[in-house]
Amino acid sequence: MPVWPIPLSSWKVDDPLDIPVTWAEIVPSQSLEYHNCGDEFQCARLEVPMDYQRTDGKGRSFALAVVRLPAKVPVTDPRYGGAVLINPGGPGGPGTVQAFETGRNLQLIIDAEVDPKETGAETGNKYFDIIGFDPRGVGSTTPPVMCFPDPVSQRNWELQVSAEGMLGSGPDSLQRNWQRTHALNSGCSVTDRSSLGADEPMMSYVNTRLVAQDMLTIVERHGEWREKEGLRAQKAHNRCHGLDEADAILKRTTWHRGKEPLLYWGRSYGALLGTTFASLFPERVGRAVLDGVVDMVKYYQGKGPNVVADADAIFDRFSHYCDEAGPAGCPFYVEGGPDAIGAAYWQLEQQIFNNSIPVIASAERGPEVVTWTDIKAIQRVAIYQPLLAFPILADRMTELGKGNAVPMADFKHGSHFSACPSKDCSLAGPWSPECATSQDNMLYAMAAIMCSDAEHLTTPNREQFQADWSSLLADSACLGDYLAQLQLGCVGWKAKAKYPFTGPWGAATAHPMLFVSNTLDPVTPLRGAQHMSQIFPGSGLLQQESEGHTTLTAPSICVAKAIRHYFQTGALPTEGTLCEADLKPLVGSPHHLAKITQSLNPSDRRLFEALMAEFTAPVCLEPHEHYQYASTTVSQAAGDENSKVTMQMPSICVFEDKVKKGEYLQGHLAAFRIFNEKRRRPGYGWCRWVYHPARSGGSDNVPGLGYSSFKGVMSADDEGQKSAKALGNYKATLLQNHSLLAVGNTVEGTVFWFVSLAATLNSDAAATG
Repeated sequence: MPVWPIPLSSWKVDDPLDIPVTWAEIVPSQSLEYHNCGDEFQCARLEVPMDYQRTDGKGRSFALAVVRLPAKVPVTDPRYGGAVLINPGGPGGPGTVQAFETGRNLQLIIDAEVDPKETGAETGNKYFDIIGFDPRGVGSTTPPVMCFPDPVSQRNWELQVSAEGMLGSGPDSLQRNWQRTHALNSGCSVTDRSSLGADEPMMSYVNTRLVAQDMLTIVERHGEWREKEGLRAQKAHNRCHGLDEADAILKRTTWHRGKEPLLYWGRSYGALLGTTFASLFPERVGRAVLDGVVDMVKYYQGKGPNVVADADAIFDRFSHYCDEAGPAGCPFYVEGGPDAIGAAYWQLEQQIFNNSIPVIASAERGPEVVTWTDIKAIQRVAIYQPLLAFPILADRMTELGKGNAVPMADFKHGSHFSACPSKDCSLAGPWSPECATSQDNMLYAMAAIMCSDAEHLTTPNREQFQADWSSLLADSACLGDYLAQLQLGCVGWKAKAKYPFTGPWGAATAHPMLFVSNTLDPVTPLRGAQHMSQIFPGSGLLQQESEGHTTLTAPSICVAKAIRHYFQTGALPTEGTLCEADLKPLVGSPHHLAKITQSLNPSDRRLFEALMAEFTAPVCLEPHEHYQYASTTVSQAAGDENSKVTMQMPSICVFEDKVKKGEYLQGHLAAFRIFNEKRRRPGYGWCRWVYHPARSGGSDNVPGLGYSSFKGVMSADDEGQKSAKALGNYKATLLQNHSLLAVGNTVEGTVFWFVSLAATLNSDAAATG
């Protein structure tokens, strides 16, 4: 029987009653039936019809993978605000992974700033569940989109794609990629290995319109579940305290059949999913924050200007930031101003285009060849996430300019992963569900969804496609080839959506939605948010003065507070509000970062730490992005003593007696030596886990507090949370990784300082791939 691994569920603590389940152990049901899946998360598999219009009772169904992070108050509490559904983008991004990895950050942002334990139930503060789900065909939802018989076949295919190069990599690149796309799509789009002769091929039922319908089903089923919980609580209350004739708890938790409102936060494609839902079900919108806004008319119909118009302007800022940072902050700096820096970059890129660089094997990897396609990959990520990746781009390109391609080869090696089939896959054979569970299907789910939504992308011949490609290149030398490559993924796609979305295009929603956009976004430009705010009357538009794809790419307390206020009260920001980002690429310094945190009040500091943890979390926004990077937020020149940070270890209590303080810290801190081994996440191959066999810290633990033999599978940004979970509540956490130490009063604070310190020292300690 297949096992669909639940991320983080293999973490073990010394509590035999807290045994997480796997996806395979959860029986799909038409109601939400939650099961413990570790670390306070709850998991369910919700059965939804493949075809909502079919009424003969013989139709197939999807089992949606659903993850819930419970609110900080029970659903029976007057302060319970409801369940906020989330979507990370894609299309094809798994919301379950987003919930596991960043759900707590999102929850901290939208919850009231006051701890519910410190306030009474009569306050107007609200606290929310976070619910992530994998859309039909995606991730741990079954049946999944499956284009290969086993993970070995898929990996072999992807290695060939990488070796042959992307569009623009050579004079015959279109011919090679065109033929490969037809070879893939001609089979994948029409062959449903999960159907077993059924008359409903799943590829006709994975489009966004039906995912929006699934969201409505989740909202309704949550209302049903909430009422059941309220009924149980009301009965318990009556037994203990006497009959409450008003049934106050039951009234608060009543399921409003057919009227439950959607609370939602979606990014990128998730914003498109939000506008699609709002167009179809405007009366059901309760709250919706849509960040990195896709113009739905452009997406579905292909009408309007290209979406990459801002991409080159973002890359131009790399030159300006590098010039401002100078040689101390930007290793790629050359004298002569931004124009000289830009010219140096393009000259180096052209050199790699003309002559790929062979790199001999090292102790940790085999030989590699650094190609123009590799350069475009890192440039693309830098444009998507400037704050994170501009420093990495500067470092790698500087080394290439010196003739040293080893760092770039090491970087490229991060895309390689083992493709050995699982034991269950080997026993069950090709095309089995057991083999599907060990594959990363995000790229292929993306094609299934996008090509079903945007049929206009499936029809061009080679000459028409060449014209579209040329148009994209005219708008962006940086991303034109990449966007053309994405669109090429639909050529030859044969499956048609049974129920395509054909409008309406916008609507007056029951509650106004909040659109959020960077000033410069490489693929969802500000004008898309402006257009959407026009066709959804009464909605708000919040602009962040930064660059990159979605406001996730740069922390802004101003934006976070506006989003919190919106979820708490429903009020939109004042029209024309422009928020600044709190950090800028390359030009920041460790002192600047420390100054920001020191100047904040405790509430804002917690918010900033959550933003930093969200910003550095290993959520892969793009399915083509097989690389993950060390988290880099600030730069430091080697040997620059003036730029070093003096980091004070905060403690929970303050002691004047040093002996007593030492005794206290000995009981509340535990040091772990982490030995890293990178592993591709089962079922989600575009991201990586870092595997940590953790050992107790010996002298740093007092007897009874050490955990001498536990293992966990976690991402780097989760290790603070996982260690704190193992140590228990209200204990600070001390991390040691490649000689780096960090400590914080909160889990989020510890992760923030750890990642920041790792970035400052230009270390790979926090790398997830």
